[in-house]
Amino acid sequence: MNLSERLAAARGQSPEPIARAVSLAPASNAGYQHPGLFLPPDPVADATIVSTPTTHQPLTDGLAGLKQRATETLFERLGARLSDPTMDEDDLTRMASDELASIIQDEQAALSTEERRRLIKEVSDDVLGFGPLQQMLDDPSITEIMVNNTDAIYIERLGKISKTSLSFASEAQLRRVIDRIVSKVGRRIDESSPLVDARLEDGSRVNVIIPPLAVNGPTLTIRKFSHVPLTVENLIDFGTLTTEMAELLHACVWARMNILVSGGTGTGKTTLLNVLSSFIPSTDRIITIEDAVELQLQQEHVIRLESRPPNIEGKGEVGIRDLVRNSLRMRPDRIVVGEVRGGESLDMLQAMNTGHDGSISTIHANSPRDCIARLETLVMMAGIELPLRAIREQISSAVDLVVQITRLRDGTRRVTHITEVQGMEGDVVTLQDAFLFDYSAGLDSNGRFLGKPVATGIRPRFVERFNDLGINISPSIFDLPLSGAMR
Repeated sequence: MNLSERLAAARGQSPEPIARAVSLAPASNAGYQHPGLFLPPDPVADATIVSTPTTHQPLTDGLAGLKQRATETLFERLGARLSDPTMDEDDLTRMASDELASIIQDEQAALSTEERRRLIKEVSDDVLGFGPLQQMLDDPSITEIMVNNTDAIYIERLGKISKTSLSFASEAQLRRVIDRIVSKVGRRIDESSPLVDARLEDGSRVNVIIPPLAVNGPTLTIRKFSHVPLTVENLIDFGTLTTEMAELLHACVWARMNILVSGGTGTGKTTLLNVLSSFIPSTDRIITIEDAVELQLQQEHVIRLESRPPNIEGKGEVGIRDLVRNSLRMRPDRIVVGEVRGGESLDMLQAMNTGHDGSISTIHANSPRDCIARLETLVMMAGIELPLRAIREQISSAVDLVVQITRLRDGTRRVTHITEVQGMEGDVVTLQDAFLFDYSAGLDSNGRFLGKPVATGIRPRFVERFNDLGINISPSIFDLPLSGAMR
């Protein structure tokens, strides 16, 4: 059964090319086995849904005053126990609930059942959770939360940014939420250390910057990650890539080709890296290296390494480059680097060129050509004087494939290029596109791109490598679309 048939069987129904914006035509695929498990697509992630801001019904003046008094009293009663890392979370929640019930009883306020429930929820969020951010963190359709100041909170839903009606009661409340986030991961933030990168317990990435660096007040940015990792089937359903591209990428990973996922901020590089990593055979020993742990690999034999920032004295830093060097002594079959952004790129290229095939990483760039140029710049940041031609020769021999992912202006994330790195011609690294996104299809009435990635008709050179390794792919995946060549 080929990949297309397996996808249709997993859904239990025939694919819908118009709704999915991909072609699921059957193709011969003998010998090719897909390891991923199918998860049904999340309807909130369908980019055709219109983005709407989070709504919030404000408390009445009486309840708002009661909420403020209850919050302040609860802080006074619990004191340092709120930030005690040794305190069990369940015990703290139980203690806070008992104290809150006592506080509300002492107020002798006439509250309906709904008002009492809502008051307890909001006070609990303020004291034990993340205040007004809690409901946004609980909303799976929200992918990014941006707090510009106490009364300007923005969200990203389905690729669209909108302002919410939520706000913090004061800057002190916002600072309490920030302190609670950073203290959970052993970090601190104050005037001597006014910015910090951290993560929540669910893996969501957090960046905080406060005065004097942030002129308008404390600024908080949270990038959320799905509790359930997306699979290649999900990306096909969303229109991010096609079945033919998935088949090619799977074969490239099995053939131990070195792959760079290139894209801008918020384009979905880490998600795509996670999907590509899921293609790695379970028999391989995988070492992941990240600034903040985000990858959700499902294989059993995985070693996860995370960099460490310097302490308040400026000591104890362990960077990505140190971890890449150390990983080479850990007998890796695959090295997966969350992102290269400095001198570690030279160590990664050397690893790729010295027997550590099958490495995968991401890089910030706007096109495959920009990706190569940026990689050259990053190698120069290693502090080793190398001629430009030597750097380019290292890149051309180490990197086999560049996968470019882009967030289009309709909010959707699409793989726009799958590009082979062919080698050197003179002093230039030569690239050849195997797939390109078809922008010529235009837009629908909702402003959504109708196009999809299509083959350029050029067969990559590395297909011969597949034949040598006994990896079979359908020859038709490189055929031009029936409508003819792309414009």
